Amino acid sequence: MNAPAFLDVGDRRIAYRFRAGASPTLVFLPGYASDMEGAKALALASFAERRKLAMLRFDYSGTGSSHGRLADGTLDRWLDEALAAIDRLTKGPLILIGSSMGGWIALHLAQFRPARMKALVGIAAAPDFTSWGFTAKQAAQLDENSRVSRNFWESGQRFLLLNKPIVVDCPVRLIHGEDDKEVPVDVAFRTMKALRSSDVQLNVLKGGGHRLSEPHEIDAILRTVAALLEPHP
Repeated sequence: MNAPAFLDVGDRRIAYRFRAGASPTLVFLPGYASDMEGAKALALASFAERRKLAMLRFDYSGTGSSHGRLADGTLDRWLDEALAAIDRLTKGPLILIGSSMGGWIALHLAQFRPARMKALVGIAAAPDFTSWGFTAKQAAQLDENSRVSRNFWESGQRFLLLNKPIVVDCPVRLIHGEDDKEVPVDVAFRTMKALRSSDVQLNVLKGGGHRLSEPHEIDAILRTVAALLEPHP
């Protein structure tokens, strides 16, 4: 595989892979501590290649091939990087595909760039996981060796979405595992209800966990994206 390209965002250098092609551009947003070379990202890249679609995938600073330390990562920092990537590397309508924390970032991107949103797909989307994922005692004990850093937890608390209407009007498709132990399926139902869009569908995959990387689960993701590409009757 060829080496990734790099984009400077402030004092950070983030790795990305961009495939030129037809519109809309698919944008894959990884989860916390994940990267653009995972099974779902690679399956979507192959899908884009077969369909001759443009696609962008990248690593947040401190993850994957990007520079920096994961412990320095914050939601606002990574959201800033995602905005810079779509603004500087893509044109025209977008289909955002966010996995876990990437779904949280995707929902914010859709509010910042509403005119560019063709659709949004959340794969085990985890909005507000700093709020519902930790007790006050656990949050007070966060450090660099924790599942997430304290910096990230504090930034996440400033970007909560589920306590108010989510002002996103494009079609949204949520795909969630029935047995997801990290992001309870109730979060998907709460997200669906909070979204302002009237075109929201939730697909709960029987027996599915959080990763949703089994062949039949990836197939469900690709079929969802394919359906969003079809013209409305």
